[in-house]
Amino acid sequence: MAQDSSDAKRQEALDYHEFPKPGKLEIRATKPMATGRDLSNAYSPGVAEACLQIESDTGNAVRFTAKGNLVAVISNGTAVLGLGNIGAQASKPVMEGKAVLFKKFAGVDCFDIEVNESDPKKLAEIVCKLEPTFGAVNLEDIKAPDCFIVERLCRERMRIPVFHDDQHGTAIVASAAVLNALHISGKKIEDVRVTAVGAGAAGIACLKMLVVMGLRRENIMLLDIDGVVHSGRNNLSFEQREFARDTSARTLADAIVGADLVLGLSGPGVLKKDMVARMAENPIVFALANPKPEIMPEEVREVAPRALIATGRSDYPNQVNNVLCFPFIFRGALDVGATEINDAMKLACVEAIAALARAPISAEVEEVYQGERLTFGPNYLIPKPFDPRLLPTIAHAVAKAATDSGVATRNLDLDAYQSALNAKVFRSHTIMRCVFDAARASERRIVFAEGEDERVLRAIRAITEELHTTPILLGRADVIEARIEREGLSLCRGKDFEVVDPQDDPRYRDYWTTYHRLLRRKGVTPDLARTVLRTNTTAIAALMVQRGEADSMICGTFGQYGWHLNHVTQILAASGATPIGALSLMILDDGPLFLADTHVHRFPSPREIAGITIAAARHVRRFGVEPKIALISDSEFGNLNTSSGQTMRAAIDLLDAGDQSFTYEGEMHVNAALDVQYRERIYPDGRLSGKANVLVFSNAETAGVTRNVLRTIAKATEVGPILMGLSNQVHIVTPSISVRGLLNVAALARSQVSTYA
Repeated sequence: MAQDSSDAKRQEALDYHEFPKPGKLEIRATKPMATGRDLSNAYSPGVAEACLQIESDTGNAVRFTAKGNLVAVISNGTAVLGLGNIGAQASKPVMEGKAVLFKKFAGVDCFDIEVNESDPKKLAEIVCKLEPTFGAVNLEDIKAPDCFIVERLCRERMRIPVFHDDQHGTAIVASAAVLNALHISGKKIEDVRVTAVGAGAAGIACLKMLVVMGLRRENIMLLDIDGVVHSGRNNLSFEQREFARDTSARTLADAIVGADLVLGLSGPGVLKKDMVARMAENPIVFALANPKPEIMPEEVREVAPRALIATGRSDYPNQVNNVLCFPFIFRGALDVGATEINDAMKLACVEAIAALARAPISAEVEEVYQGERLTFGPNYLIPKPFDPRLLPTIAHAVAKAATDSGVATRNLDLDAYQSALNAKVFRSHTIMRCVFDAARASERRIVFAEGEDERVLRAIRAITEELHTTPILLGRADVIEARIEREGLSLCRGKDFEVVDPQDDPRYRDYWTTYHRLLRRKGVTPDLARTVLRTNTTAIAALMVQRGEADSMICGTFGQYGWHLNHVTQILAASGATPIGALSLMILDDGPLFLADTHVHRFPSPREIAGITIAAARHVRRFGVEPKIALISDSEFGNLNTSSGQTMRAAIDLLDAGDQSFTYEGEMHVNAALDVQYRERIYPDGRLSGKANVLVFSNAETAGVTRNVLRTIAKATEVGPILMGLSNQVHIVTPSISVRGLLNVAALARSQVSTYA
């Protein structure tokens, strides 16, 4: 059975690389190539203009070509991850994989280049000649000591960053983990003793990085395959001699006695339990050999239960993975046009990674790593690879360090740069910024009707941190506490959230009597009121808003939108507020697009369409966007006398009768709303200028289908739906909402009522 499983995994990996087309990379054009004009601009004769600009100033290459975002991943295949010297050709899948990671995590484009050259000086010569093509070079899987020679020669001759990731990427991530391990253990880096097992590229680089951080050389004991690197040996490389000690220790068993940290970058099974037992109290054991470490974590625990442990494996906590570093350090270096990646930039990267692990977990991280306890401590020394905060945090720190240390050739507004990085990671960041600013300044209290929902619980930390508020959760207190414990969430009742338990709240009688008073003329008896107020948290949340115990409610993580809407409308209608429509903000690659009405009116009347349009304009301005509204129909500017065409024409007449402060036009098809050239051809001199950014539909079904198509096919990020007309007292989400979506809706719910209706 085990053999069958192994064969299946092997075939799965091979299929992944072969289908639907061989390899993991392709090249795509970034400019249109649809017309003769496009072709003449892209190649002859237009390309000559770009060439002449670069000839006059080589710095223009980053303006007119892809160089400023292009990295070369270069290897000769002499030391491929766990496979050894397999040659340049066989290393190509690894280098393609590296390029994919650059693109996935940091948006950096790559060419992988595999070179049949084992002589390090000749390899360096080849790499140097590629400088006109690339903005930076990532050297990969070159054996030691050749890698030291290649990198040194390239750095001396090239004016772009050259970074050997096997050395420096490992060193940066491992050093960040060491920094946090020392923080937890209460030890100072200048005092600790380190035994390093493995004197190859990664091992030497780790020690150099730790020395930059304050580790004293005399506290380091380095070992290679021949034992302790001591001053009496005559077979040491230049890099090893830097760490040679005058010592009588000759074996690992000798060198490890009293060590605070053992840093393993060697091979499987090198460390034994009895060796770990002879280390200092509360040892730090980094067994980073892959796939099998120097010692398994379970063995360490047997002799040192309080040890802080890291490995290179993903199935144990604290994986030292280079992907935490290399995409983002290159991102920052490229964006400021750095001429090199120096110690200041590497140290900034170390400190940024370490600080990120100590920071509260974001809503996105909670969602990606559900079920894992991601609270800073022995089992969480460094962030996880899919933590979306890595890009804006590390790239910004690296760019700043490059600027401060004088190796940047482009001056960036670093605050604006960080905002731009955040926008790349969180698509809603830019458009939601003004909403979040307003929310932070507000005192409105939010109640979540489905307080037991895991997504709500995962959003709580981000809500308290980013909105400066303590939300109210409706639900059974014991269930909420149990789920917080099960999911490993670091939340504290009273500090991070409050609970209203329908089964044990002293206000229960007040709630059901209020409910009965409001709805007794609609068939609600006292017995029914008591039953509803024990189980229906949407009704309870609406009553809390009606009674002034909360300012806004959020519901809808399960069930039908209309069911929730019916309950809140019944309870809040007494205040005179009525639902006008639902507005969904869809964030696409080319900007925001608002859709209405997606949920409230199945077939709105002309008067309802006009009301939806006016309300949508007010809400769109809330996001700092000037509304340009298209009324969508199957008729186009009167060419069909269909029911939707008649409805939209009547709605236009109603809007025209008022004094509207926004631009609107219709009735039209979606393509006329979004394709300016097409619209101007069929209806020139219309009121709408440019692309519409708000689409108002003649029925909820069409609006909902469009919303789902954009989410599914175009991968749009949705904010909302935003319920218009209830004075920001109610937000009904949909069951597919994400943790980030809940955070965005909470920001909307907390914003001041006075800014919109």
